[in-house]
Amino acid sequence: DALTLADRIMTIKFGVRTIARMNDLHATFMPKPFRDENGNAMHVHQSLANANGDNVFDEPQGEYGLSDVALQYIGGLIAHASETCGILASHINSYKRLLPGYEAPCQICWAHRNRSALIRVPSMRGGGTRVEHRNPDPAGNPYLQFAVMLAAGLSGIENKILPPEPIEKDLYTMSREEREIIGLDSLPQNLGEALDYMATSRFMRDVLGEHILKHYVFIKRREWAEYTRQVTPWELERYVMTV
Repeated sequence: DALTLADRIMTIKFGVRTIARMNDLHATFMPKPFRDENGNAMHVHQSLANANGDNVFDEPQGEYGLSDVALQYIGGLIAHASETCGILASHINSYKRLLPGYEAPCQICWAHRNRSALIRVPSMRGGGTRVEHRNPDPAGNPYLQFAVMLAAGLSGIENKILPPEPIEKDLYTMSREEREIIGLDSLPQNLGEALDYMATSRFMRDVLGEHILKHYVFIKRREWAEYTRQVTPWELERYVMTV
């Protein structure tokens, strides 16, 4: 139940912050608070059930032990990955987490064991068959995040979008030339780029509605513009005495 889970996420974030303050601490859900450490992610495990409660992603005779529905759901998540990124990774700091080497996805693909992929299918089958979406972070709005992920997956089922072959190679060590040869696309590299994909997406307009999409993009573009005007300590340290 996506709605119930979103409610619980909001509750636990409030509870964690409250308990931290009671102990003179501060709890943050900022995606990348420390430069050289893994960030705060919110990997979302997803499956669908029929009216009888059976997991419709499971198919022992299917390729990879997955049903056509599961593969099409993955196909939808991949097809709309760039468009949904502005919701799933909704802050400027989100893209400091989505960098090579920190078990965070940078390229748009799926895999089974590969933790550098955007979508991972854990090994459990039967009732536990599921897909793991790995670029959302806990700083975002879980109601919007779950809505766009579910809509993307269902779009894949409705339009019978099959995903490309899974990639088990470590994507962090793959050269740009290797990625180009196999047609591997990258996620947006910053919030501004993600908003450009989102603003022109008919899919996102259908999912969120014109009003929400327009105002969300407007507010976030203003945030991005404010950020791009900043002169950071890194820039001062690097350039003041050298140029």
